[in-house]
Amino acid sequence: MKNLLLGGLLFLTCQCLVAQKLGQKELVQLKTFMQGSFSSGQQAKSDTSFLPISLEMKQVWTKRKDGYWLYVEQAQIITPAKPYQQRMYHLYLQDDTILVSQVFEFKDPSIVVGWWKEPRRFDSLKFYALGSRIGCEVYLKKNKQGEFTGNTLGKECESTIKGASYATSEVIINKSGLRSWDRGWDADGKQVWGSINGPYIFKKITQSK
Repeated sequence: MKNLLLGGLLFLTCQCLVAQKLGQKELVQLKTFMQGSFSSGQQAKSDTSFLPISLEMKQVWTKRKDGYWLYVEQAQIITPAKPYQQRMYHLYLQDDTILVSQVFEFKDPSIVVGWWKEPRRFDSLKFYALGSRIGCEVYLKKNKQGEFTGNTLGKECESTIKGASYATSEVIINKSGLRSWDRGWDADGKQVWGSINGPYIFKKITQSK
């Protein structure tokens, strides 16, 4: 438990910052940082408590004017064609200090497996094929190091995985990759899923064009 608390405190400490003015330039930068192919393979080699995961993020619906939309696909490196999680992220500017990554899930994710390779295929996907994960939005600010850091709010992101009551997400995003710490908690505040030792570290291995 001490290690869990220490890990949480260290990760949160990295996110302490003074709010900076944000605009369209920073939103474009966030999109650029998040696009591409990522891997946690290096971390998994040095710490076997982490799995080697591939993460693909690709911009879709490029003609939309309401921010940026990214298709997100995660899979174990050994089974890239069998993703365990698929999401759509909607990036937009909430105000002059906060960017938002709104999370959507697919009603039938099986039909879009691998579409990150051909993002134009999403032009044929109707918006009603998505469902918003209310309360799971990640609110981001920019620190003095040029990184975007953020988290979900309180207990608003519902989760029923492994007896959880809610989930939390914390991220740090920069041009080299991202750190992501997703965890599930029961009604008493006990962690029931997710990493105990800290965030997953995804290194960018290719820049999306």
